[in-house]
Amino acid sequence: MNDGTGTDQGMNMNAADAAAIMAEADARARRTLRPDYRVMFLVWGVIWFLGDGLTWLAVRDQHPFQGPNPGGYAATVLLTVLVAMAAVSQARAETGVRGLSVLRRWLLFASMLAGLAGAFAVEGALVHAGAGRPVVGVFEAVVPILVIGLIYLARFSADQDWVAAGVGLWLVIVAAAGAYAGPQNVWAVLTLGVGPAFVVAAGIRQRLRRA
Repeated sequence: MNDGTGTDQGMNMNAADAAAIMAEADARARRTLRPDYRVMFLVWGVIWFLGDGLTWLAVRDQHPFQGPNPGGYAATVLLTVLVAMAAVSQARAETGVRGLSVLRRWLLFASMLAGLAGAFAVEGALVHAGAGRPVVGVFEAVVPILVIGLIYLARFSADQDWVAAGVGLWLVIVAAAGAYAGPQNVWAVLTLGVGPAFVVAAGIRQRLRRA
């Protein structure tokens, strides 16, 4: 007599196999459709490394400290975001990426622009309130990195994109630690901590894509 045990086991095994196949297909689809931001990471890494490095060379021997021109620095940072937007948009357009992925990318950049514009508005308020140039210098150095880091951390943690979220967390740490280095040396900390982090993230993305 057959008590049905074999049939039940077969059905359970088939259900388990089907669930595993569906989970694997879902994971593969997420990897394929998720933007990897390699171009953006590479562009940002080079721009931030050169920008912070040149700024450090310009201010390291200033006595008393004057720092970069606030208006010029704000324009440079905003231009950096726009350059990264153009580079990534062009790269993704060439791969045929459309739809929700494009919308989410533009929302990310819009959030950065809004956050940076707000930060520089606060910097103007500090100057208006009589804050000294060294204080303003530290603020203008670290706050753009802090804003971008927080946006990355919140945005990509929600997507469980741990490479990009890790970049965000690292930027927050670098900004907080660099603020203690002083108005001149903070630029050296940012040079070594920000640009290379983006380049490393681009390399990790490349390795994961090949895996």
